[in-house]
Amino acid sequence: MYTTPSEVLTTLTTLRDYIRWAASRFTEHQVSFGHGTVSALDEAAALVLHTVHQPYNLAEAYLDTVLTLDERQKVIDIIGRRINERVPAAYLTHEAIFAGLSFYVDERVLVPRSPIAELIEQRFAPWVEEEHVFNILDLCTGSGCIAIACAYAFPSAYVDAVDLSADALDVAETNLGQHQLADSVTLYESDLYEELPETRYDIIVSNPPYVGLEEWRQLPAEFHAEPEMGLTAGVTGLDVVLRILADADNYLTDTGILVVEVGNSAMALQDTFPEVPFYWLDFERGGDGVFLLTAEQVNFYHQHFLAALS
Repeated sequence: MYTTPSEVLTTLTTLRDYIRWAASRFTEHQVSFGHGTVSALDEAAALVLHTVHQPYNLAEAYLDTVLTLDERQKVIDIIGRRINERVPAAYLTHEAIFAGLSFYVDERVLVPRSPIAELIEQRFAPWVEEEHVFNILDLCTGSGCIAIACAYAFPSAYVDAVDLSADALDVAETNLGQHQLADSVTLYESDLYEELPETRYDIIVSNPPYVGLEEWRQLPAEFHAEPEMGLTAGVTGLDVVLRILADADNYLTDTGILVVEVGNSAMALQDTFPEVPFYWLDFERGGDGVFLLTAEQVNFYHQHFLAALS
């Protein structure tokens, strides 16, 4: 059980004090990260700043601002919850930042954290030309973060966003309203491509479930707080990815691209298709396990993808 010494409230006074204190408590209690932050200090800063209604990029000079007693207590309370409940911080704040945008999140969806955000910010350059992107498909949209970020990046394009979970789509609908993009993004409750209209897409992008069952069982508690159907995909983690590959040729334009995150299942995917020239993307801000294939490659290796499903 996490307890807070009463003197914390009176001896710690500034934002800097509480960020340092929270980071120390996270380390002491072996809190796990990986949902948008990678260290105790980053997580502490995110939670403390959010709790006192300050931006994540607050100028350092303001870190010496003295908190009111009420603010201090709220910070202490949320740090205590993070330690006791072992859930991602975004579930406590109901906010995640993705591609520089704010999204509502709760336990019905995964916390946005895909490195694909960096690719969206770059408008998928050099793989497509912005003026030639008219239709985008986001498979397994979850909170809608990828679809909405794509709508910002390509304001002239239409974005279709798919998820099998009605609960996830409720969250995505909330985010569409928050960003006022209902005219640009259409949500579909669908098992991948099944309920989609007959449309060809210039970009198909997906962060699908890709964690193998054994790997999932060994993940820290914070990951088990997320919906399992958003993480696991069979023994190897490739069940959903294989289906995306097998049908992508029916939905890509001739010059389209397929971008899929497979995380730690990258090696298993490459071993399954040693002849397929997956292009594994590099990211300046970190992250890996994201491949890109052109429509030509998807079509050329179509029979290999189909065979893997049988």
